[in-house]
Amino acid sequence: MKRIQRISELERQYVSEVLDGEFKSAMNYSFVTRLENEFAKKFDAKYGIAMVNGTATLHAALEAAGIGDGDEVICPALTMSSTHIAVLQANAIPIFADIDPRTFNITADTISKVITEKTKAIIPVALYGLSPDMDPIMELADKYGLIVIEDDAQCFLGYYKGRVAGSTAHMSSFSFQSSKHMTAGEGGIVITNDVQLALSLRRFSGLGYGNIGPEKGRITKDEIQSPMFERHVSLGFNYRPSDLCGAVALAQLERIEELVEMRVRAAKHFLVAIEGFTWVYAQEVPEGYVNSYWAFTLCLDTDKVAWQDFRKKFIELGGDGIYGAWKIGYLEPMYRNQAFQKREKLIEKHGLYKYEEGLCPIAERLQPKLLQFKTNYWDESDAYTQAQILKKTCEYFNDRI
Repeated sequence: MKRIQRISELERQYVSEVLDGEFKSAMNYSFVTRLENEFAKKFDAKYGIAMVNGTATLHAALEAAGIGDGDEVICPALTMSSTHIAVLQANAIPIFADIDPRTFNITADTISKVITEKTKAIIPVALYGLSPDMDPIMELADKYGLIVIEDDAQCFLGYYKGRVAGSTAHMSSFSFQSSKHMTAGEGGIVITNDVQLALSLRRFSGLGYGNIGPEKGRITKDEIQSPMFERHVSLGFNYRPSDLCGAVALAQLERIEELVEMRVRAAKHFLVAIEGFTWVYAQEVPEGYVNSYWAFTLCLDTDKVAWQDFRKKFIELGGDGIYGAWKIGYLEPMYRNQAFQKREKLIEKHGLYKYEEGLCPIAERLQPKLLQFKTNYWDESDAYTQAQILKKTCEYFNDRI
């Protein structure tokens, strides 16, 4: 069975080169620039703009699209919180859409049910490594004049109808956080084919500097030495990553195929392990899709086996543990208590938005049933062992149902 290194000598070599350069202006940001260019090329885009993390990328994308006060942005009910927190960062209003019960993803149909005259953008999420059905979503967006920002934090080298995930939307956001397919500990990137969006992304993430652009992320020493130099042409945040992160991320990008392959190999062992058990099913991968399996996720019939009982037995038999799916966003205390750091005032002035049970019944029903298994096993034999433990766990409960 295959074995690879999560962090190889290549990452160490690139980091050493950054440190040897002592962060001098002539060398600083060179790895970030290389990362941006190579990532855009790999994911079939013209422009890549790297940032400090995968929440900053979503925030910057919303700002680049002109999203702001009173605008509604549609997000999946089932997703990690950064997706909808970024909407609040942009002073916009998160609107939650339900999910498909088999793929666990947002769909054009569920989106269409919550579109209003205030809707300005959609953030579909490629959950667990599986792309949503993007063509109908883009058709819907075109019909209503909406911006689509794909959240691919969990989907590197997933494919949708022959296209790499992230190459369909107006902008697509990726995360380099430590659990992701490729990592720099933290970081992220937005890709786009639109030069004006790329310029807006760059300026918003780079303090609004006027002399940076789609393919230029830093001002030079010569440019800033004049006392008459005008720096800021628009409001921008400092979302630029360090070259240390750029160095690690570039090395990981150059190894991305093998890093993704190991997760897919792990998922295949898990898929074999659950064959024949009708009371649990895996995330469905439709024909023409390739799941890159950030996590391997099952839906458990909790009327037959309690979620905690399943997890307890899996661990008892030697399993690494099982993660629960994120609580539905609008059912978190932040929404329940309207604890939005005064942004609740921005929301209230545009209407009565109730974040409560019943908004997305399919997501609410499935979330407590989902079992998320790690796939980041860099020694395939470890993944195989975990899959065999999963099989034994299923056999244990199958004999008692």
